[in-house]
Amino acid sequence: MADNHSLENLVQALRRLPGVGVKSAQRMAFHLLQHDREGAQLLAGALQAAVSEVRHCALCHTFTEDEVCATCRDPRRDRSQLCVVETPADQAAMERTGAYKGLYFVLMGKLSPLDGVGPRDIGLDKLFDRVDDPAAEVPVREVILATNFTAEGETTAHVIAQALKDRGLQVTRLARGVPVGSELEYVDLGTIAHALVDRR
Repeated sequence: MADNHSLENLVQALRRLPGVGVKSAQRMAFHLLQHDREGAQLLAGALQAAVSEVRHCALCHTFTEDEVCATCRDPRRDRSQLCVVETPADQAAMERTGAYKGLYFVLMGKLSPLDGVGPRDIGLDKLFDRVDDPAAEVPVREVILATNFTAEGETTAHVIAQALKDRGLQVTRLARGVPVGSELEYVDLGTIAHALVDRR
């Protein structure tokens, strides 16, 4: 494929997706070019639009096209509760359970000293500013730590809990109904709902 630079670039771009190796990327590239060029155009357009239009919510840090996301704007949400999750995918999993009616803060990562990811890299300062906001209409009374039950997620939850300990807040953690080593995005909804109800 020495003369197929565009095809090779497409394969390399597809390999950037999680869990996609060389063979899977080639299979996708060949399928799009051979069987679904219209789908390839749709995919390219959707990616371009998302990259240029999607940004972080000014309050919770999740993905949105507006300054403040729809969840943060929703007047029916319980503003005294703040659920801390690692990713927008984890937030979406929590929302699908229908068991939580408060607000969120999305870290966009987790602490991982071995990978050089520290508190500043995941926006803990923004989280603490949100919790301490004197201009908030309703002050945050409970912070629910819903980081994943991996070593890094547990470390992240511990660091946040320690930092919030002296602020007079109730700090809770999802119950262990979520299997250790799992990620919220892939856990069944009933398990997440029970873990939320039985949080400690």
